[in-house]
Amino acid sequence: MSGFRRPFRPTGIRLLTLAALAAGALFAGLAPTAAAPEARADPITDIIGSVGPFGSVDPFGSVGPSGSAVPLSLPHIPIPHGPGTAIVVLGYGLLPNGTMRPELIARLQAAQVQAMVSPVSPIIVTGGNPQGGTTEAAAMAGWLIGHGIAPGRVHVEGRAADTIQNARNSAELMRALGIVDAVVVTSANHMPRAVATFVRAGVPVVGTLSPQDLPQPVLDVVAPAR
Repeated sequence: MSGFRRPFRPTGIRLLTLAALAAGALFAGLAPTAAAPEARADPITDIIGSVGPFGSVDPFGSVGPSGSAVPLSLPHIPIPHGPGTAIVVLGYGLLPNGTMRPELIARLQAAQVQAMVSPVSPIIVTGGNPQGGTTEAAAMAGWLIGHGIAPGRVHVEGRAADTIQNARNSAELMRALGIVDAVVVTSANHMPRAVATFVRAGVPVVGTLSPQDLPQPVLDVVAPAR
């Protein structure tokens, strides 16, 4: 019978550090500025992206007068996962010389944060479309390893030419590795289509994360772009 698996909960200071950074970014956004003549409608929203439909559960959610859920603009802290869950990072078109565009680097920053709170989860980078002799997946793997991810955690899927192939090829690789489900990492505007495509490919999606889900200070401090 199917059911919810208890998420892996790593010990150590990394998760606490990430939470502290997110909290710091939150309260920094709330701090008043002397030069501001008018109050901002929702300063939290300015620094925190919206949570995706399959994102982390917000334990502080509330119910409105009509019974509908009232979302709160709080930092999206990724849920820790264990070795049976892959962090799947979707590629984005490279520049003609084979270097990555800012959009793809931002996805990798988000993946780095998820990898920190899920230190035993394998990472799949998926994307072909070579430019300058480099595939999207190869460029992504190089960035992650260069930013401290152990090479043995990173699995390269360098054949996919589109989202459908991202999902199908990742599903095939997951089966070969004995991985049960996935956290999908991509941009917020790509997430609904990506999740639906992975589900159709037979991949249980247990979480999502996009760069827009995290305060920029967290991305800059935990996973600097350079």
